[in-house]
Amino acid sequence: MESYDWDEKMGYLRRRMSLYYNDDYIAFLVKSVWKWETPVRVVDFGCGYGQLGLMMLPHLPEGSTYTGIDPGARQIGAAKELYAHLPWKAEFIRAELTDADLGSAFDVAVSHAVLMHRSDPLQLLAKMAESVKDGGTVICYEPHGCASMSSYYFDDVLSTEVMPLGPLQKLHEQDALRTGKDANIGMKLPVYFSQLGLRRIESRISDKVNYYDPVQDSEETRALFSNLQFECPGQEEDFIQALIERGLTQEEAERLYIAEDLLSQVNTPSVAFAHAPSMKITFGTVVR
Repeated sequence: MESYDWDEKMGYLRRRMSLYYNDDYIAFLVKSVWKWETPVRVVDFGCGYGQLGLMMLPHLPEGSTYTGIDPGARQIGAAKELYAHLPWKAEFIRAELTDADLGSAFDVAVSHAVLMHRSDPLQLLAKMAESVKDGGTVICYEPHGCASMSSYYFDDVLSTEVMPLGPLQKLHEQDALRTGKDANIGMKLPVYFSQLGLRRIESRISDKVNYYDPVQDSEETRALFSNLQFECPGQEEDFIQALIERGLTQEEAERLYIAEDLLSQVNTPSVAFAHAPSMKITFGTVVR
C-alpha cells in the first residue's frame, strides 16, 4: 500500500487548487473538447475532499454523477460533509486506489496530481482504464515540474538565481528513478496512455497565469501571495545532505540551497511576480 499523509494537508489542497485553472477553461474542455451532452458517471481516483468534482461538476450535463475514492479518512469525511449541502449526486469511498472494486460501469475516470506521488503510476492508470466502459474516457491532470518552475517571474530578480533548472531537473529525474514518483509525469502521460492501449489520445495545457501586484492590494491578491509563498529552506547542512541523498552532488545541492534561500528572501509582499503552472491535462479513450 502506498504511503499516505494527505489527511494532514487538507489546508494545502484547498489553498492550491485555485492556482491551476480558470473556470472558463474547464467549461471549454467539457463542452468543446470532450463534448459531453448527456449525463456522465465520473469516478475520481485520489479525490481528496472532492476538489476536482467541485471544479468539473458545474459544467457537466445535468444528471451526471460523481464518485470519489481516497484512502484518507479525514478527506472522505470532509467530502461527504461538503457534498451533503451541494446539488450534485455524489458518493465517496474510502479505499486504496488500486484495490477499489468498481467494475467497468463509469463513463469517465479522472485524477488530479495523484500519479506524480505514486510509485506505481502505470498500475494506477491501468486501474483507471479498467473502471470505465468501452469507449469511456480517462483524464489525468498532472504537472511537469521543471516546466512549472521555469514559468516564474519575480520583478528585478534573475530567474537563473532563484530557479536553477539544471539541479532541479536532475533532482526530479533521480527521485523518479529511486522511488518511481515523478514530478515530471505530466509530459510523459501521452506515451503511458498509448502503452496501456488507450486511443484518441490528446493533451492540453491549462491557460491559468497567476499575477501578483503589490499595488493592487485586495483580499484576492493577499490570498494569492499566501498561496504562492516560498518558505526558508531551513538548516543549510540538513538541506544539502538531504539533496545529496536524493542524488545531487555537493556542488548542485549547495547551489539549490542558495537559490531557495534567496527565493524565500525576495518573495515578499512588496515584489510583483507572475507564474504559469502549465498543468498538463491528458485524456484518452478506452477501447476493448
